[in-house]
Amino acid sequence: MEANTFIRKVHMECPLCDKVHEIEERKRLATVIIKGEEVTYEERFYFCANADEDENEFETGAMTNANLLNARNAYRIKHGLLTSDEIIELRENYGLSQVDLARLLGWGEATISRYESKAIQDEAYDTMLRLIKDNPLQALEFLKRNADKFSGSKRFEIREKIVEKLDTYGKEFLARQTFEGEYVNYEEPSDSNGYTLLNIDKLEAVISYFAEEVSNLFKVKLMKMLWYADALNYKQTGKAMTGLVYRHEPMGALPIGHYSLMNLENLNIQEEVSCNYDSMLHVYASPNMDYSILSNDEKGVLDAVIAKFKASRASDIVEYMHEETAYTKTAPGAIIPFSLAKEIREFH
Repeated sequence: MEANTFIRKVHMECPLCDKVHEIEERKRLATVIIKGEEVTYEERFYFCANADEDENEFETGAMTNANLLNARNAYRIKHGLLTSDEIIELRENYGLSQVDLARLLGWGEATISRYESKAIQDEAYDTMLRLIKDNPLQALEFLKRNADKFSGSKRFEIREKIVEKLDTYGKEFLARQTFEGEYVNYEEPSDSNGYTLLNIDKLEAVISYFAEEVSNLFKVKLMKMLWYADALNYKQTGKAMTGLVYRHEPMGALPIGHYSLMNLENLNIQEEVSCNYDSMLHVYASPNMDYSILSNDEKGVLDAVIAKFKASRASDIVEYMHEETAYTKTAPGAIIPFSLAKEIREFH
């Protein structure tokens, strides 16, 4: 039997021993073949201690369906496709029913229902879903293109909901487009990006996570802490955390696109005037930031960086970084290779 983990006890009628008693709900990693590929996913099942050892596990119909959905989502994640939960979230963000979203995209009315429950979308369909997920303007374009699929009142209702999202998503979308444009030369894993592609969602979460614990977090200090987070993560795992690419600058490591980075709408950055009347960008934690994108190991790396530099002034971190091998072995203005990050000094 595969190793499994106890979740809870459930009082129910057991189909194995035909008695009403407490049954254990458990979970384990299982494998299944989907589209010719072996996929690992989390499987849940019930365990009856009263039944024979050879037949002491069972699933309800609902549990079987949930396990199949977990398996399909594992396949989606493996291939970079939106999961069923992400498709549901996309649809609900626009206030659309399954049929509304299918019509908006010009698909068959049952298509979204299948993608949310049992079918796996191909890459072309996934691309269309991502277009409207990241850009409400594209959703409006689809609405114009498929206007004949809706009544006048329904079309107006959907348009109003999409327009509402423009204020929420529009500025962030444009800021992301600008920032991503600075990384067009780094769209493949390499030593320059720590074998990690730029992940803006994770970057925003990292910055807010730092700001939760560091009260004096201004731009210069933030940039150095980001490099140390990526460098330490690379040292421990062979991959950077955010996908940022850093240059050797007089003030230490500085990510490409740092001006655009500070304009990301999901960041909580306030322009403040110091005692000598200099304008400074103060970084605060973002309200309602979702930190689930960070793994426990990544949070451990961030905690180590926070513990190391929380009380440090920006100038202290700059001086400390100037002595790092990754900095001293890189020419001014050059990209700092992550292969040198393995030589950063120990964190205690």
